[in-house]
Amino acid sequence: MKTTVRILVFKNEIEATLLDEILNERGIPHMIRTFHDSAYDGMWQTDTAWGFLEADEENKEEILKIYNEMSLPENIIDPI
Repeated sequence: MKTTVRILVFKNEIEATLLDEILNERGIPHMIRTFHDSAYDGMWQTDTAWGFLEADEENKEEILKIYNEMSLPENIIDPI
């Protein structure tokens, strides 16, 4: 059985959704989990830690590379 590890923590849902779509297109297995807890009405889910991504350790380098490329300043569109 492959070892699943926490690879990165997301700042927000948009970041998580974008990376999820890219990884799905490339066929890289992963799981995204949110810190939202209905018992606390999302109190622990803040702007600095929306959730996290877990995947096989063997995919860690590729996922981090994709995430870093996605986060480059030239790839970010300024809000209107």
